[in-house]
Amino acid sequence: MRAKRKQKLFVILGLVSLAAIAVGLTLYALRSNINLFFSPVQIAAGDAPLERQIRAGGMVKAGSVDRDKESLEVSFTVTDYVDELEVRYSGILPDLFREGQGVVVVGELQQAGWLRADQVLARHDENYMPPEVAQALEEAGYAPEDYQAKAAEVGKKMDAKAEYSGDGRTN
Repeated sequence: MRAKRKQKLFVILGLVSLAAIAVGLTLYALRSNINLFFSPVQIAAGDAPLERQIRAGGMVKAGSVDRDKESLEVSFTVTDYVDELEVRYSGILPDLFREGQGVVVVGELQQAGWLRADQVLARHDENYMPPEVAQALEEAGYAPEDYQAKAAEVGKKMDAKAEYSGDGRTN
């Protein structure tokens, strides 16, 4: 092999090695930032990692929202109509958050089986459903029409409840 050809081969091998090292370091740095999505069925089956940040989603179960009157602590249940996941969150919930609507929560699954949420993401409008939630519900055997009709029904009940105050007058 001639010296010039040998030098080109070393340069090419060096560039390929540097590119492989750069890709490896990038993937290593990003592995802690990757949030995989899990439905309540997958979490109940043990597919989700414990104490590592994940995204979970489904519908907020009607009647499951429990707010602490003295703090910003709130707990609620996310369901895909097959299994349920208890979520505990400390902070201000999005304005669009309510029972019967689709949500995606970002947080860590605890040993006891509940999720400590760092972030709660709610739907945008009456017909919007996060793609991951829609797919999880479809895999559970529910068509989009099923949960949209149920969400509209629960939304009407919640709106009627908000209009009515305890003293018999409307706001």
